[in-house]
Amino acid sequence: KKSLSAYASTTQKTPPSPPALSPVVRLLSPRFPKKSQYSVDLMKIPQQTTAATLAMTFSVFAQRAAAFTATRSSAFVPNKMTTRAASTFGRSLAMYAEKGQAEVILVGCGAPNRGMGWYHAVQMLEKDCPSASLDYVVEPWFMGAGGEGPGGAEFKEWQAESEAKYGVKFATSLEDLPPPEAPRLALISGRTADNPKLLSESIAHGCKCIYLEKPGAPTVGELEAMATEAKEAGVEVLMGYNKNVCKYVRKTMEFAETLPGSHVTFVSNNAYENTPESLGECFERNAEGMLKNMAIHELALLVSFYDVSVDNIESVTADKEFSSMQTLASPESGKEYTDFDKIKFTIKTKTGKQVSVAADRCGGTDSYATVSDKDGKEVFRYYMPDDEDRVMVNELTEKYPSAMPYFFTQHPDYITVKERVAKHTVDGNPAEGVATIDIAVDTLKVAEYLTPLLQEQLK
Repeated sequence: KKSLSAYASTTQKTPPSPPALSPVVRLLSPRFPKKSQYSVDLMKIPQQTTAATLAMTFSVFAQRAAAFTATRSSAFVPNKMTTRAASTFGRSLAMYAEKGQAEVILVGCGAPNRGMGWYHAVQMLEKDCPSASLDYVVEPWFMGAGGEGPGGAEFKEWQAESEAKYGVKFATSLEDLPPPEAPRLALISGRTADNPKLLSESIAHGCKCIYLEKPGAPTVGELEAMATEAKEAGVEVLMGYNKNVCKYVRKTMEFAETLPGSHVTFVSNNAYENTPESLGECFERNAEGMLKNMAIHELALLVSFYDVSVDNIESVTADKEFSSMQTLASPESGKEYTDFDKIKFTIKTKTGKQVSVAADRCGGTDSYATVSDKDGKEVFRYYMPDDEDRVMVNELTEKYPSAMPYFFTQHPDYITVKERVAKHTVDGNPAEGVATIDIAVDTLKVAEYLTPLLQEQLK
């Protein structure tokens, strides 16, 4: 579907010269109005030479297309022709997104079974998000300096499988990607420290919308600058705060509304081993800290639904019996990190609302929320996953036995957010319930405000 002159500009190789013709031959099509070295004007060729001339000319076309493919492929990891690629070759050499789908670039995949980006990829490749077509994966670490380190071999194996089975193209940089041929969505799931640069590159390379994983940036200032940059470019940034659309959150809030004077507590658990080695690895990999990482989802709920903001917080009280803060060395680098391994606190707002959050790195696989009456007695509890979803969790655990357990408990919510963002990228309709980057800025402000306050209370 591209003009042949566009093909010619994509490679440095000089094509074979076309046959010597009197006037240049021109394709009689309104889509190719300009003459080029491959143009043919059939009306100006003697009839007896037309067939031969066309044969020679289209031979040149074929050679140029081959040269284009070879040059284009050099930007990616070598890949065999796949069923998926072959089925779309007639439309474009690189465009896989069908009508009604966003062309997705996963930026920052991470290690198989451990990285959130990897699990996003798995869901899209398995067609769980009908409006999302995962066409490109950009992974600079495991395709670069980290390729020979921990997780490198596993990534290479998964990469080879994804190329062969799905035709996904892998690259080390967004610079290597062609222009978009469908509404382009960047799903940024890299290291938090890299996100400002990755967002700028995503905007520069034609992304219509950006799905940004929490917390978005290391600091409030950086996230505010990212929000400004995106707005000036006309690019919408939506956040991966999946708990904003969770069933257990909705059920809990609906029940609390029926009980005047009730108090809600959101409880988040991970299943790390309670050892210095396991927690030390966790602290380094999530160096932004628990409140900007694991518990940031709960803070987003507070900002979205409970009027919590730095300006509206009246008081913060840590539960010292529940909470724990440690300084641990990473088993990989030996560097020390101080963070909460578990934390519980209650926030009261100036507008009269009160809500609690608890987070435990070693608390297990289930998250839940509770409602207590005005006397402090728990009267309602709803789990994630609930009984309906546990069958699904067991199936996923059997399918991916080495993956992080929390992937499975939040599996349907990850799908919901991605599908709504991808559909929004295509049709422009609002992504219902999905947090915006403005919500993320306020959430990160709360995290930065709370961290030193709670650290001081636990000393």
